Amino acid sequence: MTTEITVRGSYSAFQPPERATVRATLGFEGPQMQPVYDRVVRDLEAVSASVVPLHDPDRGPVTWWSTKHVRTWANRPWNKDGKQLPLVHHASVGIEVKFRDFGALARWVGGHVEHTAGFSLDGVTWALTEKVKRQLARDVRARAVQDAAARAQEYADALELGPVRPVALADAGMLGDGLHPTSAVAETAFMRGGAAADGGGGELALTPDDIEVSAVVDGRFVAG
Repeated sequence: MTTEITVRGSYSAFQPPERATVRATLGFEGPQMQPVYDRVVRDLEAVSASVVPLHDPDRGPVTWWSTKHVRTWANRPWNKDGKQLPLVHHASVGIEVKFRDFGALARWVGGHVEHTAGFSLDGVTWALTEKVKRQLARDVRARAVQDAAARAQEYADALELGPVRPVALADAGMLGDGLHPTSAVAETAFMRGGAAADGGGGELALTPDDIEVSAVVDGRFVAG
């Protein structure tokens, strides 16, 4: 008689990020639209000009960048006494810049935070290159399968059933009747400590955590 053993295997690998995409916004407000709009356009030109010398898709500190369309709107705010105030005009534009050199990223962001009045940092997305991500995904999938096989063998050894052999293997959640699969490979990145100026020269310091690439699989084995 054979015994069926169903297990879930998992594995995670950690890799320092290789790319960082800065998301920033240039925005102003004022009593008239045209000056506000002109200020945003003028600052966008200055910020874009600071990116161009850094941009080289293959070797440069910046591998890619883009700007959004300038967005304008107006509203009439209320004061604390419930009185509606005069119309306020707003203009803003987003910019994204992908860096491979994190020191250059810190200098670029720090310079604009200090010297560009309407510049605000919305966030930084840390990532791996596609080549490294694909290789890590293959590796963690293989290790997750090995983990499932080792778990099944441990159960079989506890029951003195002898060696196990696989009869089914699937992404997590695909072996059950409900068929609720989860992603076979997941990628997670965090930024440790956020963004801060160091104590020496006031330069922005960005300290990302390693990126986690993980895989989860389900396996069905028989023994005995």
